[in-house]
Amino acid sequence: CSLLSAPAGTGKTSLVAAWVARLDHPVAWLALDERDQEVHQVLRYLVASLQTIAPECGRTALALLDAQSKVAPEMVLTSMLNDLAALSAPALLVLDDYHLVRAPAVHAAIEFLLNHLPPTLHLAIATREDPPLPLPRLRASGQMTEVRAADLSFNVEEAAAFLGAGVRMRLTAQQMAALVERTEGWAAGLQL
Repeated sequence: CSLLSAPAGTGKTSLVAAWVARLDHPVAWLALDERDQEVHQVLRYLVASLQTIAPECGRTALALLDAQSKVAPEMVLTSMLNDLAALSAPALLVLDDYHLVRAPAVHAAIEFLLNHLPPTLHLAIATREDPPLPLPRLRASGQMTEVRAADLSFNVEEAAAFLGAGVRMRLTAQQMAALVERTEGWAAGLQL
């Protein structure tokens, strides 16, 4: 599992998109929003995103969701996880803007997914705040890679390259150092 947790404008989504562009295996991307608070609907979205990389994945899970309005999320996820375990190649699932999810049932479903991830699936979560998931356990067991705001901050040299290439702005070393200090290396702040 990978966790990218940093404030808005620090480049989380851009970093994940750049990482995805370099991968040689399939990627499913689910961009969450503030309306994604009902666990069964989120599970439908999750299956739909995974079907972009494996069309047969989640057919039984969708049938369970269609047949029973109150099917246990764990049943749906177990079916989907069995499909994912059968994938012939590794895949990546990105959950973007996870901070918008507030529903405990959705968090519980994602925790279940994390606890049962097959070796064929890597999960990446991009969020503005740490989610209520078992992060200490994942961290202690070495099952999680973390990218934080400090990791995404530009240093003086990176800021100079960014501003020189994108904005074509030339500043003295002292001006650049002051700018990086004031923006804390925040990409959006530098751009503004």
